[in-house]
Amino acid sequence: MITLEPIGVIHTPYLNNAPYQPVSNDVGEFYVDLDEAYTDGLKELLRFKYIYLLFYIDRLHEKPKMRFTPPWLENKELGLFATRTPNRPNPIGLSIVKLINVIDRKIIVSGLDVFDGTPLLDIKPYIKELDDKNDANYGWLDDIDNREHFMLHIKGIPHDY
Repeated sequence: MITLEPIGVIHTPYLNNAPYQPVSNDVGEFYVDLDEAYTDGLKELLRFKYIYLLFYIDRLHEKPKMRFTPPWLENKELGLFATRTPNRPNPIGLSIVKLINVIDRKIIVSGLDVFDGTPLLDIKPYIKELDDKNDANYGWLDDIDNREHFMLHIKGIPHDY
């Protein structure tokens, strides 16, 4: 048995709908309220430009399917682990956000793709040499006819269909 305890709470303007990915210039207040017991762990964090936030996706109510077709991708069945769907066997989310400020135990960040009140599991610094992979590819996305349009869906960017 694995037990995880939240270390804080993520606050966003999203109550019922959130983007699929973080939108860096999104409007609203985005911050983490870190539990007081972990405040000392913030020393030197503000020296980083970006951070990873790992969180518990606590509002999913359906079981994950190992294979499915995303609603905006006709006739393409994918394996769960080849996607970034939030519906996973272990509902752990990961977002990279810009770190704007740290005030006491309040961590102010750029736009984030989670609901208000989401439990925070961990924070890690994004380190350019470790986390930027120049040879990363697009996998199955290379096979899509209109990849630019599909990428708008993945990024949660509003657009005309």
